[in-house]
Amino acid sequence: MNDQPDQLPHQEIAELLHKVAGGDRAAFNALYDASSRKLFGICMRICGNSEAAEDVTQESFVKIWQRADQFSAELGSPLAWMGTIARNAAIDWYRKQRKGETASDQALEHAADPAALADEVMDTAQQNERIIHCIQKLGMDQKSLILGAFFSGSTYQQLALRIGAPLNTVKSRVRRGLINLRKCLEND
Repeated sequence: MNDQPDQLPHQEIAELLHKVAGGDRAAFNALYDASSRKLFGICMRICGNSEAAEDVTQESFVKIWQRADQFSAELGSPLAWMGTIARNAAIDWYRKQRKGETASDQALEHAADPAALADEVMDTAQQNERIIHCIQKLGMDQKSLILGAFFSGSTYQQLALRIGAPLNTVKSRVRRGLINLRKCLEND
């Protein structure tokens, strides 16, 4: 598998998928480098052995190459879309290994790890990084009030007493801070 860390933002991965849909092999190589570890992890949880997971991951990338034109960024994350292809391929592999036995949903639940998928974990981590980045861009008064109100659990009244300001002033600063935070998150 790939030794490079997966660091491309979702927008770049979506752009790579768009290029892959046009037959761009260099974009496909970059897409593979950016996502193969995540897809391998999904396949590994379901297949249970690395050789099978590698085969299913490769099969998944063939399907991604063939279906890249079906991806729509408006409908969701590119990693979630690719993860679904890998998950379905791994489940198909699992069912074939049962050779005629019907794999029940309960058996598949035992085969798959109930932990969050890698792309979900990455989405959460990236969102948290964006929030921290945007909070750091706020003015000191807004930043300390928002951190106090939303991360430390302080009430507006407690914050007003702590900084020696009227309650309405604290509420206004928090509101302006949240507006600035939302603008930053929308523009990042």
